[in-house]
Amino acid sequence: MVSARPAVQSLPAYRPGRNPADLAREIGVERAVKLASNEVAFPPLPAVVEAVTTAVTETNRYPDNGAVVLTGALAQRYGVDPAQVAVGCGAVAICQELAQAYNDPGTAIAFAWRSFEMYPLLARVAGARAVQVPLTPGRPGGSADTHDLDALAAAVDGTTRLVFVCNPNNPTGTAVRRAELERFLDAVPAETLVVLDEAYREFVTDPDVPDGVELMRGRPNVAVLRTFSKAWGMAGLRVGYLLAEDPSVAEAVRRTHLPFSVGLVAQAAAVAALASEEEVRTRCAAVVTERARLTGELRARGLEVADSQANFVWLPVGEQALGLAAALEARAVITRPFAGEGIRVTIGTPEEDDVFLDALDDALAATPA
Repeated sequence: MVSARPAVQSLPAYRPGRNPADLAREIGVERAVKLASNEVAFPPLPAVVEAVTTAVTETNRYPDNGAVVLTGALAQRYGVDPAQVAVGCGAVAICQELAQAYNDPGTAIAFAWRSFEMYPLLARVAGARAVQVPLTPGRPGGSADTHDLDALAAAVDGTTRLVFVCNPNNPTGTAVRRAELERFLDAVPAETLVVLDEAYREFVTDPDVPDGVELMRGRPNVAVLRTFSKAWGMAGLRVGYLLAEDPSVAEAVRRTHLPFSVGLVAQAAAVAALASEEEVRTRCAAVVTERARLTGELRARGLEVADSQANFVWLPVGEQALGLAAALEARAVITRPFAGEGIRVTIGTPEEDDVFLDALDDALAATPA
């Protein structure tokens, strides 16, 4: 028998959000609400639909492996050279390509924990050590469950090749601010690449949370990840991108890139989406408004909900997480639990969020005191 590497055999499976149609059939209801995967509730942008409709007639051909048109559009939008841009099949694919490009066995990848659940898996696949630095608890003048950047900087040593800083952080929604992030970037050795994972950047409203692209400039060991999956409404098409001050970082990603993994339709859709930025801003503003309403409703129920800078909120319910999430599913609402820690709830439409709140009230009322 041919066996996979032990590190691969022991990997926990990635758990996507449940299919709402499956849950609806399972519990015998007409419709279930999915608030588990941080998708936006809006339909695809009209320009994206048009671009996809046109591009699909050419899918007998391979896509442009260099994504030249999309790369050029991104370079123009961010004021960088195309050589500083790398495109991938979602931001998570670029995370994997970075690990392949920079990590050998015996090296390390450092990140906060809890944070994006793929970081430790990517480290194990690369044969690298996963250095997990606990999030900071609540403190005066700070947010609970956010990056402890001083501890993260202290965890970096001569073996650390990559540091991921998820800002805003998934799944807590909290974000680090400019002064502490600049201090951290200045403290990290030049030989360590810091990747600012900004998948939720478009939902940030706190003016003290910096744009990573600004901080990247002049820092050769800093790169920024963004995605079209969230605010741009293209989760089903899978397009992410990296911006790097040092073009050699983008080149390293391109060298480890799986050929043709960003499809022809996806490339066309992303270019069309970039031309619809004002509509995306309007949609993000609606998400932010609903985020504030949902946060207020949850706090009114006595839940300690931190200010989120993403399109989800975090319920730090600890050991109740799995039981409460199961109770919500029994009431046709899908959320994302993290055992022993909390539940992440994506911002849906006002109607979907009201369904969630009703299910939450019912589940809490049914929970023994």
